[in-house]
Formats: sequence, C-alpha cells, structure tokens
Amino acid sequence: MNIEEIIRKAIEEDIGPGDHSSISTIPAGAAGTSRLIIKEDGVLAGVEVARMVFNQVDPLISFTKFLDDGAIVKKGDIVFTVSGSVRSILAGERLALNFMQRMSGIATATHKLADLIKGTHAQILDTRKTTPLLREVEKMAVRMGGGQNHRMGLYDMIMIKDNHVDFAGGIPQAINAANKYLAEHHLDLKIEIEVRNFIELDQVLKTGMVHRIMLDNFTPADLAIAVKKIGGRYETEASGGINAGNIRLYAETGVDFISVGALTHHINSLDMSLKAIT
Repeated sequence: MNIEEIIRKAIEEDIGPGDHSSISTIPAGAAGTSRLIIKEDGVLAGVEVARMVFNQVDPLISFTKFLDDGAIVKKGDIVFTVSGSVRSILAGERLALNFMQRMSGIATATHKLADLIKGTHAQILDTRKTTPLLREVEKMAVRMGGGQNHRMGLYDMIMIKDNHVDFAGGIPQAINAANKYLAEHHLDLKIEIEVRNFIELDQVLKTGMVHRIMLDNFTPADLAIAVKKIGGRYETEASGGINAGNIRLYAETGVDFISVGALTHHINSLDMSLKAIT
C-alpha cells in the first residue's frame, strides 16, 4: 500500500461522514493559521506526509515548511504553518500529528543507534516488525533517521529462518529448495539464512548458495569469531537482543549489518503539537 492510499484510508477512518465538532462550532467561511511546534528534542520525520494529509483533506490549504525531514530538532522549533479553512485544518490536525509523532519517534531512535556505531563498518537495519498497513511510512522514518530498510515484505527477498529450516528438514535442504525455486520461476532474489549456533553456521558454509548469513542471538565475542570464519564470502547480519547498551560491541566485530526490530515496534512518539496562531 502506497502512502497516498494509507492517508486516504486514514482520513476515511477518522472523519467518516463528517467532523461534527468543527462543523457545529466553526463558521463555514472561517479562515486561520496554525503552526506545528516541537515539544521534545529529536529527529524530524513525516513533514511531507503531513503536507499530503492536509492536501488530501483540502487542496486549498497553504502549507509553509521551515524544517525538512531528517532535521535535528529541539523543543520550541517551528516545523511548518498551515493556512486556510479552519474546519479543514482541524480535520487534518490529528492525522498529521499521528503520522509525524510516530515517524519522528522512529527516526529519533534510529539516529541514536546509528550515532553509537559511527566509525564502524556496520549499518543499522529495520525488520518486518511494523504496524500493519503502516510499513511504508515506518520504514521511511528509519531511512530519515540514518538506517536502512531490510526488506519491505515477504516478496522481495528469500529469508530462511529457523522455522523454515526445521520444516524443510535441515539447512542444506532449505537452501537447495530455495535455489531450485528461484531457478524454476526465473526470479532474481537474494537469499539470506538465519543460523543459531556454530554448528548451523558450518552447515551453511559447507552448502553455500546464499548471499547473507544472519547470526541470531550470538554474543559479541561469538559474533566476532563467526564473522572471521565467514571471511567476507557472504554478507553478515547480527540480530537478537541488540540495544543501545551493547550495539557498539556488536558493530566492532566487523559485521556488515545490525537489525533491530525495536526501531519500529517498541518506540516512543516524539512530542509535538499543532497550535492556532491568534
């Protein structure tokens, strides 16, 4: 689902047959201006999404931007103003804030982790642990915070995880089946496989035919050994139990990627508000 469709459905969900609060209290021709004020330091995300919200609610609303997505913001910063029909501004207010607060929280958390691993080879990845139907905007926020997207869904990569291995009958069987499938269906997709220990890693290295190895729940010490054993033959990814307190240790092992599900599923929204200019 693209962003335009997400916004359209969000507007339908929120406004329904009409914003009776505004219709009953605000004259139809009333015009005004509101500004978005940052109330907490962080990284800004969702400005263009907010513009699209107001544009879909009322194409005649004037949107004046002062700060861009990805900007470092402080309490008191003014991000944009919206001018036009007061009824339209109020109809789009909460939706714009919901998107921006959530996205800015994700961007802020991503930026903090990316900052902690500066100077290392590693890059921050998100996961599929996103809010249903909001994956597009949440993964956009990760990019704005300095991270990268792992995959958008089940369709753009083959990701062989523990359950796939167990149901397939083992690592060689799963890898062989995946490669056969790609060949038969003329698909050009990368294959990543998750390993839980050194025994499984050795099986993958013996079998080959993958692009990336995810080392799940390895300690930093074991991860360093695993990365050295892989020796650059395949991309490497660390996952599981990684947070701000230990991410630097993981990054210093030489691993290529560090995936953090908490970027999108365990986030505090950034505080901000849209206030009328009177």
